[in-house]
Amino acid sequence: MDALMETRADTSELLRCIHVGLLCVQKRPEDRPTMPSVVLMLDSENPTLPQPKQPGFYSERYLTETDSSSTGTFRNTYTMMKDVTITTVQGR
Repeated sequence: MDALMETRADTSELLRCIHVGLLCVQKRPEDRPTMPSVVLMLDSENPTLPQPKQPGFYSERYLTETDSSSTGTFRNTYTMMKDVTITTVQGR
């Protein structure tokens, strides 16, 4: 978490907002909370929230080591894998 954010807000409140956000983007719509539930979760001081399931979309990062042959050193490289489908709907 950004250190600047920690000084401006309660850490537990920020983590609760992130947790509720993860609940709202779960893959299956029936697993997502309703808006009244979201409001209740955000207003509540109750620390027990349901565990979020897999989100509807995400990108995976793979850490790989690349050999720089000339120097004989290794460098870590992040690679992001993305699958994107874009559909444009046009009228007749």
